[in-house]
Amino acid sequence: MAGRSHYEELARQLSAMGAVKRRVARALPAECPPGSAAVLALLDRYGEMRISRLAELLAVDMSVTSRHVAHVAGCGWIDRSPDPDDGRSRILRLTPSGVARLDDLSRRTTDLFADCLEDWSDDEVGRLNTLLARLRASVGDCRTAHPPARETTRLSGRQGDKEVHGYDDTGRCAGRPRRE
Repeated sequence: MAGRSHYEELARQLSAMGAVKRRVARALPAECPPGSAAVLALLDRYGEMRISRLAELLAVDMSVTSRHVAHVAGCGWIDRSPDPDDGRSRILRLTPSGVARLDDLSRRTTDLFADCLEDWSDDEVGRLNTLLARLRASVGDCRTAHPPARETTRLSGRQGDKEVHGYDDTGRCAGRPRRE
């Protein structure tokens, strides 16, 4: 186990990561803010899904997710079609225009990091990627968990609840790291 001072420095470094996220956001086109980019990336990674699953993966409220979905749908980047299993729900999927937008976003962020980290070796960038993935897995990033076979629901928080559909008894994601 690392010394406490290392954890304190880690907390400071992660707090300062907001500046990195803001720099990445500035590299995105104005019509595709970070929330919209996240919607496209998650649909690309996990495939079609209901908005409730998307909200879970984004780790935000349904109202926030709905605004992001309305924006990307309005831009023609996703399609919302009726869920054959539940006519009240919609299934979200990327359109060809959404795939093209995602390719552009990927190029922009890749170029940004290539420019900013040009003095880093391949090994250093690889180590950073490995350590960030390990940190996310240790902290419990829901996006690294295997997608569930059906919609997930948060636990009520009642005492005695057990892990259900990827959530532990505190309502946090209890998923394991995705193995590729």
